Amino acid sequence: MQGETLRFSLPRWRATRWLTDAGSEVPTDIRVALIGGLFGTLPIFGAGVVNTIAVSVLIALRIPTWPFILWCAFDILCCLARTAVLMIARRRAARQQETPTDLYILLGVAWAAGVGFGAFISLLSGDWVVATLACLSATAMVGGTCFRNFGAPRMAGLMIILTLGPCTLATPFMNEPIMLIGLIQLPFYIYSMLRASFGLNAMLVSTMQAERAHAFQARHDVLTGLSNRVGLTRALNASLARQDGAVALIYLDLDGFKAVNDTHGHVAGDRLLQLVSERLRRLVRSGDLVARIGGDEFIVLSEQPGSGPLKRLGERLIREISLPYVLDEGVTVTIGASIGIARAPDHGLDMESLMSAADAALYQAKSGGKSRCVIAALPKPTPVTPLDTCAQTA
Repeated sequence: MQGETLRFSLPRWRATRWLTDAGSEVPTDIRVALIGGLFGTLPIFGAGVVNTIAVSVLIALRIPTWPFILWCAFDILCCLARTAVLMIARRRAARQQETPTDLYILLGVAWAAGVGFGAFISLLSGDWVVATLACLSATAMVGGTCFRNFGAPRMAGLMIILTLGPCTLATPFMNEPIMLIGLIQLPFYIYSMLRASFGLNAMLVSTMQAERAHAFQARHDVLTGLSNRVGLTRALNASLARQDGAVALIYLDLDGFKAVNDTHGHVAGDRLLQLVSERLRRLVRSGDLVARIGGDEFIVLSEQPGSGPLKRLGERLIREISLPYVLDEGVTVTIGASIGIARAPDHGLDMESLMSAADAALYQAKSGGKSRCVIAALPKPTPVTPLDTCAQTA
């Protein structure tokens, strides 16, 4: 939608919410992206402002009567106000503040009404040069309206009607019977542009939903909905950057899962993995992340500060996961869990180092009788040899 990652506020007024409504099933993040599109395409916006002001000024100079002077003054004030609100909104969005979205939408509708009014009085003026210039400008503005605002099809539709509708209304008063064909041509043109706007919007929403679904699938496990290895790596890197390296990787492996899978079948095994995932989601804190990295192996990223809280968390996970599960058709099964924990920066500052340390701790937990939680030992410091000392001092 935009070259910049700016987030604009959703409209709050009832009328503006209705004008920009993209459908009841459109999620909030897509609604925000569509609203952001109204503030984008700055070259088209700038060209529209320059064209609108230039046309109204030239026509007012050619016919300096009050209707044209008032139209010119309105266009100048409206365009300046739209530009100012747009700049304010972009600055606020960059600071993650509330943006004047409702006012910006209202000014866009007012601008369209001004263009339509200018075309109406120009057609009634009897000056074919003025009428041609105003109608060409109005028609050109409709193209820009569709391109800029199809993220809000109702708003685009209203702006198209306000821009070209007055041209249709003017044709019966022009004392030129041939112009009555406008009563047929313009409504069909308006209708086709409305259909195009709604069609583009539907295509855009569908594309954005598909992109988000693809992105979600790329970072999440299909069976459980938990993060996969790709999502885990991204989350770990973000946590390391945000917490200055203070994050724990809890490596969890189910005990007895293979027996359930072999006895009751893969469908029951898949259902068990889903139930374990749901239980893990409930057990961790809101800021922690749960991932499934394959088979019956899970990872919890936690920002617990010390070994004591981590140990208690691991023991709680083992205790809760070991409670019975009721599968389909009333089958009840019980499994266990073994846990190995690595901490950054103690055991490394990348996925490979932390996974290696947590895997070693997990192996120790399983070797000690399973259903245990082990925190990885701190790596031993590398002894400094005299040769090393000489090399350093040199």
